[in-house]
Amino acid sequence: MSGEWPSHKQVEASKAQSEADRTGKGKQKASKMQSEADAAAVPKHGL
Repeated sequence: MSGEWPSHKQVEASKAQSEADRTGKGKQKASKMQSEADAAAVPKHGL
């Protein structure tokens, strides 16, 4: 990351991932959200 604040999608994906890790539920949804957030970050941050 280039030192910028994470996007809203990245924050939401992180929350979903944490919830999935704690409860064992929603892992596929969290993974999908993470993938979408990462893909969206590429043009924004030039990764």
